[in-house]
Amino acid sequence: MSMRPDDHRRKWDRKEYERLAHERILAKDKGNEEDGEPVTKELLKQREYKVDLDSKLGKSMVINKSTPSSQSGGYYCNVCDCVVKDSINFLDHINGKKHQRNLGMSMKVERSSLDQVKERFKINKKKTEEKKKDYELETRVREAKEEEDRYREYKREKRKERKRKHDDDETDPDLDAGSSEMAAIMGFAGFGGSKKN
Repeated sequence: MSMRPDDHRRKWDRKEYERLAHERILAKDKGNEEDGEPVTKELLKQREYKVDLDSKLGKSMVINKSTPSSQSGGYYCNVCDCVVKDSINFLDHINGKKHQRNLGMSMKVERSSLDQVKERFKINKKKTEEKKKDYELETRVREAKEEEDRYREYKREKRKERKRKHDDDETDPDLDAGSSEMAAIMGFAGFGGSKKN
């Protein structure tokens, strides 16, 4: 500090602060020696779980001051203990540098060997073949259903045609004309509906 009473500016003792800085550097060096080898982080790898973005979709919740942050509105990250308000930002967060570091991963990706790439191609080819088989099965089922519907329609038309022929055979034109004349004389326009037993 200043020795003069009229000087109100603060003065620093350089020797004191140099000594403190030197002690801090020595303590830091001791800390590194005690740790031993540096911490190695895992290489970035594919997620083994499905990210749940749809569970809260379309649902309403009551949130008050005492609601824990994990149950409040938005998407909660339990690794970083933070809440993100929408799905796009949540995906950006879980793919981001801060989240990956908290998981103990570096942002470096493992280089794949030729054998790994070939194996991956085989797996993908099997998946596409399975999808193709499923698709073929679906088309066969759909075609069988359409064929069945056409057959039902054909049977229905045949039944209607047979019924029409049967109705035409039953109705005799002379008998029909006489009964209609009798009905007109008696004052009836008809004896019920057009259906006949």
